[in-house]
Amino acid sequence: MRAWGQTFGLPVLISNCSNNYGPRQFPEKLIPTLILRALSGRSLPIYGDGLNVRDWLFVEDHARALALMLQAAEPGRTYCVGGDAERTNLQIAELVCGALDHLQPRSDGLSYQTQIVFVEDRPGHDRRYAINAGRIAQDLAWRPRIDFDTGIRRTVTWYLEHSDWWRPLTKDGLARMGMRDSLSFHE
Repeated sequence: MRAWGQTFGLPVLISNCSNNYGPRQFPEKLIPTLILRALSGRSLPIYGDGLNVRDWLFVEDHARALALMLQAAEPGRTYCVGGDAERTNLQIAELVCGALDHLQPRSDGLSYQTQIVFVEDRPGHDRRYAINAGRIAQDLAWRPRIDFDTGIRRTVTWYLEHSDWWRPLTKDGLARMGMRDSLSFHE
């Protein structure tokens, strides 16, 4: 992008972000997968020891950062947009399960956490991804507004209220369209 901007004299901005999450995220990603597998009574597979760390950014905060960059950033700059919300994959699973326990308890009274299972880690799986969002904070006074726990509750609530959106994207829905199952990993 930078080379394209320099070559053609165009005002470009570059945005690198941490893992986004929130409503309408495709079901193959970690958080929607956990929600939908939990609701269907399936296992919640966690790679290795579950201590791989990722930084998470609520989608509305990312959209707000992009809008601010378009309005106020100096062309040619690169901004890293992070959520300041580093969590392990196991913590993510536990938070999702806790939100589901509160919002839609299982009929047997057990916690969704009983569905968590540890599976063999994939080779070369990175232990940590994080972003330093210092430049966007300093240059544009941007910071995430949605704390991680609130974002998880909002995301779980959205999936509970919008099965008409995600159901066609699950195994049965994709099979009807002749596509691969996005929720089938690690049975």
